[in-house]
Amino acid sequence: MKIAIVGASGYTGVELLRVLQLYPDIEINQIISRQYTGKKLKEIFPHFSSSKLKDLIFSEETDIEASDFYFLCLPHEPSVELVKKLLEKNKKVVDLSAAYRIKNPAAYPEYYEFEHKYPDILLKAAYGLPEIYREQIRQADIVANPGCYPTATLLALYPAVKEKVIAENNVVVNALSGISGAGRGLKQQFHYPEAFGNAYAYSPIKHRHIPEMEDVLKNIYGDSITVRFTPHILPVSRGMTSTVIYKTNLSKQQLVELYRLEYRYEPFIRFCDTPPQIKNVIGSNYCDIYVDKDEKTGQAVVITAIDNLGKGASTQAVQNFNLMTGRDEEYILKNLSDTSILFP
Repeated sequence: MKIAIVGASGYTGVELLRVLQLYPDIEINQIISRQYTGKKLKEIFPHFSSSKLKDLIFSEETDIEASDFYFLCLPHEPSVELVKKLLEKNKKVVDLSAAYRIKNPAAYPEYYEFEHKYPDILLKAAYGLPEIYREQIRQADIVANPGCYPTATLLALYPAVKEKVIAENNVVVNALSGISGAGRGLKQQFHYPEAFGNAYAYSPIKHRHIPEMEDVLKNIYGDSITVRFTPHILPVSRGMTSTVIYKTNLSKQQLVELYRLEYRYEPFIRFCDTPPQIKNVIGSNYCDIYVDKDEKTGQAVVITAIDNLGKGASTQAVQNFNLMTGRDEEYILKNLSDTSILFP
């Protein structure tokens, strides 16, 4: 099987290369980056110098005929068009942008400032969160890989939403992410002197991930659930944590039992007796979960930790790849080492 990574020089593209190089039965035959066209992988990322991929050369344009499977690590609007072209050629695609995550096309002009031209493909795209949509992913030609914040948040909510134990149809989410979530583009607030020793909230009222989360929750619940979401930046390279609060009539013990029962067969969900730490998930595809209840307020407190470049992006994309190609879902990912991480 021949694999293409489009946008291969960004954080998520490099993370895909780190993981996919471990597969003995695939060939990565296209890495696309206009910024580094004509350069060898090892020239730009020296930590690949001993990898079998070291002499791969970055191409400027994507050949939509040359590969069997395409990972797209592009901005949203270019992905919209490229996905359509690839599907017309009967290719399988995991898209790591937001181009096909939200089923309602009206959300795109409001939150992403462009009109979505292909609502038919929106309906066909499987949302790439295996813990919820595993069977749809297995059958899909196009999988919309979730955002990092929605992954951490939806995994914290899914059992409660599925079993309808949220007493009011709204949840409060406070999430914190490493700086790599903003991508490799240069922005002043992410320069080292600005970011070191600093932390701050951003987009506290109308963040782009809100319609994505609310869309999935409505699909599960059958009714609208309002998400009060506030994201924050942490002065770390990677990793994120999401604290989710909602009213419930269940006791703490009932909540814990509900979550453990729902996720009992999930290979990448780990339960913690204390609030999870991002250091324990860096470089992995795991989501660590802590479930508790504040009896004074009647509110559940569910905290998750993931690697925003891992389960929040690239390793989850590989998990979806495994499902889409008939592999064991845990293949390579279960024992993934973090020793070759480029951005620790």
